[in-house]
Amino acid sequence: MTEAHQDILVHTEHGVATITFNRVEKKNSITRAMYSALADAFDAAAQDNAVRVVVLQGDVAIFSAGNDIGDFLELPPSTPDSPVFRFLRGIATFPKPVIAAVCGPAVGIGTTLLFHCDLVYAGDNAAFSMPFVNLGLCPEAASSLLAPQLLGYHRAAEALLLGEPFMAEAALEVGLVNRVVPPTECNMVAQTQARKLAGKPLSSLVETKRLMKKSSQSAVLERMAEEGESFGRMLREPAAREAFTAFMEKRRPDFSAS
Repeated sequence: MTEAHQDILVHTEHGVATITFNRVEKKNSITRAMYSALADAFDAAAQDNAVRVVVLQGDVAIFSAGNDIGDFLELPPSTPDSPVFRFLRGIATFPKPVIAAVCGPAVGIGTTLLFHCDLVYAGDNAAFSMPFVNLGLCPEAASSLLAPQLLGYHRAAEALLLGEPFMAEAALEVGLVNRVVPPTECNMVAQTQARKLAGKPLSSLVETKRLMKKSSQSAVLERMAEEGESFGRMLREPAAREAFTAFMEKRRPDFSAS
């Protein structure tokens, strides 16, 4: 079964629901409508007993450039039921295995959503970055909690405070990804692993994931909500306005007054 959305494609076959970012001409930057489609796709996959695994993938050259800046400024997330927060809660609480195949840049939420995936396979061209501070903002998707836990505090501080990219091999070293492969093989590797999981008892997959996440689930959702409040407030402050204006005007931001 294939469901078509202009920029998000969902194809379900042999127990695997594959969700594809399909906006390559805009570097798979995510709009409000795309967040809504992603949230709906995860909700549908959670309720469909025929789906045992979800694979999230982009293009061989780009996973996602993060938020679409123009769309983001026009329709900023302002309430807990905004599509972006629906998607984040959906992937954070998704009961079945989630696999990500990441090639090329994974910016902002393109990286932070990976903290909620169970398996991550990366092309050797993958570049991960969380440049929230550079935009006058703060982390999201509970990354302020999960990044230090996974990367260690000092590496997380480097990634979140400086916002500089780190490459696939570095992500492999700290455990953010399971394996690094040639970009042309990445989606295939993810699908192979998904088929393996789809052949296992769904009840065992769900219970094992629940037990592994039990001790952290409430903390993740609490941190996600706290980040969301801070993010919304900071989005209206001078530093963010200057960062986004500079981005649209293609110049360096001036934070001397921030």
